[in-house]
Amino acid sequence: MSATVDHVRTATAPLRLTVVIGSTRQGRFGPTIASWFVRQAALRDTITVDVVDTAGIELPHAFGAATDHHSVAEATEKLSRADAFVVVTPEYNHSYPGSLKNLIDIHHAEWQAKPVGFVSYGGISGGLRAVEHLRPVFAELHAVTVRDSVAFPNPWGRFDAAGELTAADGADDAAAVMLDQLSWWGEALRAARTAHPYGK
Repeated sequence: MSATVDHVRTATAPLRLTVVIGSTRQGRFGPTIASWFVRQAALRDTITVDVVDTAGIELPHAFGAATDHHSVAEATEKLSRADAFVVVTPEYNHSYPGSLKNLIDIHHAEWQAKPVGFVSYGGISGGLRAVEHLRPVFAELHAVTVRDSVAFPNPWGRFDAAGELTAADGADDAAAVMLDQLSWWGEALRAARTAHPYGK
């Protein structure tokens, strides 16, 4: 009986979405884009939003090094309780930042059986090459990447001083489509994990 009650409560609870800001570069534009996306997600009462910013995490400099810093523990907790993720990434040299790969690699179970969406930005490609490099990484971690993403080619002149888009140019619609897909996968996979924990 209690398992049935827990299943119903989980099915009706808002989807817990964690937005990951992947860049740590000085003068980065990622927080502006991430804040815009958080506002898009917050328009839905079926979603609650949390943020993990790689710039605020004391990530280890060597693979396998200690990860007991409180900022890592806080990020791990946010990733663990998430039902879905959106990764905000720039494109550096046709790929994504090392800081983002570091964050991904020091976690494992936190990503499993959960959907991942992408908001990318960069030059003329809008960061899409970074996204295509990230998809197989998350597949290896047993995550599900959604088909549609949001991309911002040359975004620096597209936002005003308050961080609002000066011309949406379809970005709001693209975010809505991606959030629809994340919601479907997030709710389906959450129900599946509740009924039968992944990998057990």
